[in-house]
Amino acid sequence: MRTAFALLSVVAIALLAGCSAGRKNVAVAGEPSAAVAAEQQQPEAQVPDVAPFGNAALAGKPEGDEGAAHVWDFRDATTWLLGEFLPGMLNNPPHSEWYHEGYAGYQPDQEVMAELMEIEKDDLTITIVIGTWCPDSRREVPRFMKIADLWGFPHDRIKFIGVDINKVAPLEDYFQLAIERVPTFIFYKKNIEKGRIIEVPETSLEQDTRNILKGN
Repeated sequence: MRTAFALLSVVAIALLAGCSAGRKNVAVAGEPSAAVAAEQQQPEAQVPDVAPFGNAALAGKPEGDEGAAHVWDFRDATTWLLGEFLPGMLNNPPHSEWYHEGYAGYQPDQEVMAELMEIEKDDLTITIVIGTWCPDSRREVPRFMKIADLWGFPHDRIKFIGVDINKVAPLEDYFQLAIERVPTFIFYKKNIEKGRIIEVPETSLEQDTRNILKGN
């Protein structure tokens, strides 16, 4: 009974939690139907047994119901990616469900992208702090990675950090980042912070990135 109560408590907290410390009422995005999710089914061989830092990548998968095998509840703490992880993890279930859809569906402004192409990238690094439980993160991160790929920004200079619903990650010195909302995109030039996009862009992700890096 204690185990069941603890599990219900975690789910209840996740339902109440938003993506920011300052917003109390954040609607949770609806999850795709079983029919839609089934179309995105990936070969079982591509599914890792365990995600980074002990998060079971298959946790949250309904047992004994093959028809619902790829319907995920991202409020389930066992699906969260915590700590530093490689961006390739987002190409695996359960996260490929939202990542691929968001990536394919976003079309950045071509004029702004042309300006980004003119910015020297050699001294730049980017840190992305994400809550995979958070609808804002699941919307904005795939879009940003589409921008990064069109821009030609190397993935090995993008650090991903996953946090829980308290915006905490199990990493040394994590609190120096002072994260209050997710997602947060932090831009560095020669290891000096140039600026951040916090939760949602002011204009668009590509325009805000351009403004930060050009000092506007």
